[in-house]
Amino acid sequence: MTALSNLVRPDVYPRSSLYDPAWLVGLDMGPNPLWLLEDLSADLELKPGMRVLDLGSGMGATSVFLAREFGVEVVAADLWIAADTAAAVFAEAGVADRVQAVNAEAHALPFEPESFDAIISIDSYEYFGTADGYLAYITRFLKPGGQLGIATPGMTREVRDLGAIPPHIKALVGWEAIAWHTPQWWRFQWEITELVTVTSARLQRDGWNDWLLWARACLEHRPDGREAAEQTIAMLEADQGEFLSFALVTARK
Repeated sequence: MTALSNLVRPDVYPRSSLYDPAWLVGLDMGPNPLWLLEDLSADLELKPGMRVLDLGSGMGATSVFLAREFGVEVVAADLWIAADTAAAVFAEAGVADRVQAVNAEAHALPFEPESFDAIISIDSYEYFGTADGYLAYITRFLKPGGQLGIATPGMTREVRDLGAIPPHIKALVGWEAIAWHTPQWWRFQWEITELVTVTSARLQRDGWNDWLLWARACLEHRPDGREAAEQTIAMLEADQGEFLSFALVTARK
């Protein structure tokens, strides 16, 4: 077994396992995005024809998955990836008629109010969504009853409660780990606003190990990112699930 072949796990992630792992790793901008999206989708109601914003879509793997697996119309918005670069990925994947690529900053989105049935963010919400006022901003783009779903690096305990960022995490992430929260933190952060009803907030089971499998595949298949992969592997092997996983959170407006 190679590290890349370990990304095919039909017993755990049957939908994601239909996708070429080399293709996925080649689009890497965050750990195991399709596993996270497939897991998160169990807490969402996605139906054909819905208009979905994939916020922080990166190179577009999650947008391809949404269009193919759920038959939704996707707007793929990312700050760091040019729209024509993402559009080429969508064309190659055969979903160009269902996915629109947009270059946009998460605090200045070029969309009309109440224009989406769902907003989904995988491996990116921690960069822009932790501020107290952001939920009020992002939910203005949801239709009444619309759904919000995020998958973001999460902690088993709050850094504030620990009193410090654990050294093995700090060595890689530094102060940015203060944006990694528990599901309970997210639930309170959203519910207290009364802007949404939280429908699920959970820590992904064995999320740290999924992340480790992904990092090992990146090390094997992406020599240009060798140093980052080695550092991530060291962090996760030291952690063993004590602090690290992913927070999966969904809500309705």
